[in-house]
Amino acid sequence: MSAVADPVSTALAARGPYSLEDADSYRGWRERKLRGYPNTVEELLVEVRDPRSLSRAERSALADRCRRANMAIYASRIEAADKDIPRSVGRQCGLHSLDSNWLADDDGISSIELSAQPERGEFIPYSNRPISWHTDGYYNPPQRRVRSMILHCVRPAVEGGENALLDHELAYLLLRDQDPDHVRALSAPDAMTIPARFDERGVAREEQAGPVFSVHADSGRLHMRYTARTRSIRWRDDGRTRAAVACLETILASSQFVLTARMRPGMGLLCANVLHNRSGYSEDPEYPRLLYRARYHDELNLF
Repeated sequence: MSAVADPVSTALAARGPYSLEDADSYRGWRERKLRGYPNTVEELLVEVRDPRSLSRAERSALADRCRRANMAIYASRIEAADKDIPRSVGRQCGLHSLDSNWLADDDGISSIELSAQPERGEFIPYSNRPISWHTDGYYNPPQRRVRSMILHCVRPAVEGGENALLDHELAYLLLRDQDPDHVRALSAPDAMTIPARFDERGVAREEQAGPVFSVHADSGRLHMRYTARTRSIRWRDDGRTRAAVACLETILASSQFVLTARMRPGMGLLCANVLHNRSGYSEDPEYPRLLYRARYHDELNLF
């Protein structure tokens, strides 16, 4: 199946910081990005009284973190297993269009926990195995791109389960600094293809080809779709793409800009679908790990 054109994104912008032809815009953006990027995960934290009802100051603080790093972590004392928490945070940040994928709960929000259900248990998020670097929904068609995400912690693991985080704009910047050709290769319309998935009824999800980097035509914001998986993925078979993928893997393995967060009850990650992974974990059967994940087609609207 050939690549599907995204009606609201282009692989490379004609002008602006993400255009390979607009060096002046890139230099100014790069300077601002590096100057404002947090040095520690603590700089992402915003203490909030109740995430279901953010104050103006709390929302402003979340906006500041998201402006600098495309992500923020709110921390509250609200430890209830209440899906209205991430849903309310989303509404307050301009997020309404949930990505109701087939493994999500009926309300469109996924309960991320160890699962004995056959249809869930075979997928790594519902196991206690480590999850490699990715952005969410990398297998979605263009009209259902996941542009924002909330990951809310109800109960953490006893050991492990940390998330490493990297702003996708930083990944773009570091790749471009290494070689602009890396960005060019990963912006090709067939740079990364996710093969079709089949079930007992036939094709459950069609093959999906597309770029790693694209730019929203209206907002001008950068989007990234990526997975470090080596199975169920096909990279464009040329030297430029292989070199770009290898460079990105090196960045994710060793960059000083990678931040690691361990969530505790009442905390949540609010982000523009940044790059993230998860370490393997163990849990207390009497207090099993539980996070709620809400994925949105909307872009964050905090600014």
